[in-house]
Amino acid sequence: MKNGRATINQTAWIDAAYELLIASGVSAVKIVPLAKKLKTSRTSFYWLFKDREEVLTALLERWERQNTQALIEQSEKYASSIVEATLNIFDCWFDPAVFDSEFEYAVRSWSLQDQAVAERVSQADSVRLQALQDMFIRYGYDVLEADTRARTVYLIQIGYISMHTQETQDTRIARVAQYINIFTGQMCTHADLERFAARHRARFTPEEMAAQQEMTDETDINARHYRG
Repeated sequence: MKNGRATINQTAWIDAAYELLIASGVSAVKIVPLAKKLKTSRTSFYWLFKDREEVLTALLERWERQNTQALIEQSEKYASSIVEATLNIFDCWFDPAVFDSEFEYAVRSWSLQDQAVAERVSQADSVRLQALQDMFIRYGYDVLEADTRARTVYLIQIGYISMHTQETQDTRIARVAQYINIFTGQMCTHADLERFAARHRARFTPEEMAAQQEMTDETDINARHYRG
């Protein structure tokens, strides 16, 4: 206690703001609801922040640090092939600790109401697309093809998020090999899938992995038939 008040730091206020943003949108992120959530007075808010805008700015900065930086880092991780590199990107879509899709949805919804936020989102999109394009270029794609494939990867996923698409885990895993083939033009092997699944073992049942391997075999057979 300090001067009769429980000490609540800035991080706690921003965490509470994040929770309100995810649950109810930016209009819910106000000082009184935040204070109620933290079981403190609105006066204590002003010991730490100048105004509500400072909290909103902190939320945007957290979003950029988490989601944009995560995608960049995943695009730069070591990989022996473009298939493995693209599966590194898929970690963003399968692990909310890496890339927070709910946060992404909330910020994009917010951007529809605030031009300044829309500009921040547009800047983030440009940076992320450039990171993906650079990834494809490192694996031998020319600039135009790299740009097109980067946009295909990114815009499909952002579409999933923006539409708030809900899928079962088995549906998501069943499509991995097909997506890899579409995004890279190369086949996803059992070894590629095993390495990917090892990072997400708690999320995939043996039955889901078996279904995915069957899909990989079918994709491989169809690709050979088409080439033949």
